[in-house]
Amino acid sequence: MIQVLRVDTPTLGDRSYLAHDGEVALVVDPQRDIDRISDLAAERGLRITHVAETHMHNDYVSGGLALARGAAAAYLVNAADPVGFDRTAVRDGDSVPVGTAMSVRVLATPGHTFNHLSYVLESAGQVVGVFTGGSLLYGSTGRPDLLGPDNTAALAHAQFRSAHRLASELPDSAEIFPTHGFGSFCAATQAQALSSTIGREKQFNPVLTADEQAYIETLLTGLDAWPAYYAHMGPANIAGPDGPDLSPPRRADAGEVRRRIEAGEWVIDLRGRVAFAAGFVPGSFSFPLDGSFATYLGWVIPWGTPLTLLGETPEQVGQAQRELVRIGIDRPAAAAAGRPEDWSGGQPLASMRLAKFSDLAAALSTSGHDGELVVLDVRRRLEWEESHIAGAVHIPFSELPGRANEIPPGQVWVHCHTGYRSVVAASMLAARGRSVISIDDQFENAERAAVSLTRPLIPRAQAPITS
Repeated sequence: MIQVLRVDTPTLGDRSYLAHDGEVALVVDPQRDIDRISDLAAERGLRITHVAETHMHNDYVSGGLALARGAAAAYLVNAADPVGFDRTAVRDGDSVPVGTAMSVRVLATPGHTFNHLSYVLESAGQVVGVFTGGSLLYGSTGRPDLLGPDNTAALAHAQFRSAHRLASELPDSAEIFPTHGFGSFCAATQAQALSSTIGREKQFNPVLTADEQAYIETLLTGLDAWPAYYAHMGPANIAGPDGPDLSPPRRADAGEVRRRIEAGEWVIDLRGRVAFAAGFVPGSFSFPLDGSFATYLGWVIPWGTPLTLLGETPEQVGQAQRELVRIGIDRPAAAAAGRPEDWSGGQPLASMRLAKFSDLAAALSTSGHDGELVVLDVRRRLEWEESHIAGAVHIPFSELPGRANEIPPGQVWVHCHTGYRSVVAASMLAARGRSVISIDDQFENAERAAVSLTRPLIPRAQAPITS
């Protein structure tokens, strides 16, 4: 019996897969921290004989090459990808046996990238499922704009044709195993289902129910910015990344923490936002580990900036390291575990007020937008266009480091959709000496709190909201 096991990476919104027959295994689109895959195979007594990439990933550094080398497995990569390492080159129409009970048939499904492949898993002459990577997703498709505006239109049309190829060549019963769509910004929209089949997608997926032009117009209208670190992922994957080094970083004392802050390096506090707000080292930035930590940190940090991690425990620091190696931030410059008092070396801690939208409503009723109070919305463009607080200043979170000087004078009340981005943004502004309050609340509560909202006359397509 063929089984397909999934390995979720919810903080990046992706899935990897391990398909096996009880003896040998195929791994598809593994993340950088390959020990999760290796441990799973070992627990099941499986031998990994093949590792496959659906495409050169834009949202994470692949663990495929390191896993294949460590397992002495064949590494299936599109022959057209100009990679800098030896691999088993595959092309559209190839069939690759995996042990004696399984095989994968290669289908070219361009759209997310030009060289994107899907792998049809077959056993005993029957289709078990298809690994679709960033092609056909649950209720959506992968976005076609990551290779730049000059390629977007061609890739969008290719994505439509690829989805229809999958739907026409595979049986309705075939399960779909996508890599993206669970929070990744590689997806056009996010999955609402836990599993799906070709037949279900024919009923509900817009790429298979709408005509080509309508699908493309809706797809492109709903696209928003993607994380800046994506620019570094494709080149890293083409070059052939090594396995990660997850050994503990060098320990930093309070004096070193202060020196690194004063040198303009990034010192990251991993604690939850309530703990951070209660007391933090002045100049440190809050990136709580309980959210999309690596995505948002990778989005705004100047690439190559030395990074120091501050956590409550060594395990918290270790988890942050694991998240960071997935996006190519390989080694922190230093780290410290304990209490903020330990990291400050006896110097006074800073603090920050966390508020609700009801608190903002009360403050606005007293002071209004008269220069004493500034409402800063750090959500993305499509979130802002859907609705926003009347009179608010809009600077997307990803643009804040370069645009902070545009914020008018006054006390800054920062908000996003759930509170994660707002505390990060507030900590950055606090490091610049601004008086800030972070709204730790769901944006849907703003209107309930009688905060005045502005909405467009014509609703736009809803962008995926992850935090």
